[in-house]
Amino acid sequence: MELVISPSGEITTIYNEVLNLAALGAQRIERASHVEPDASGRWFARIIDGPVLGPFDRRSEAIAAEVEWLVAHRLRPAL
Repeated sequence: MELVISPSGEITTIYNEVLNLAALGAQRIERASHVEPDASGRWFARIIDGPVLGPFDRRSEAIAAEVEWLVAHRLRPAL
């Protein structure tokens, strides 16, 4: 789990339940993507305002690709 802390103290992360994020203060949670199957049972990660990743044979593969893309493109600040 990566936490990005801005100079103002705002924390950005990809939501999961590893940490009790509510203990860090007020939260604003926004959906960044949807992971869904198609009619053939193949899985896709549809990034909001981004690409569609897939197809994948397993939901877990789509979720892993989704998280990898979000970390690389939305979570980490541009260098």
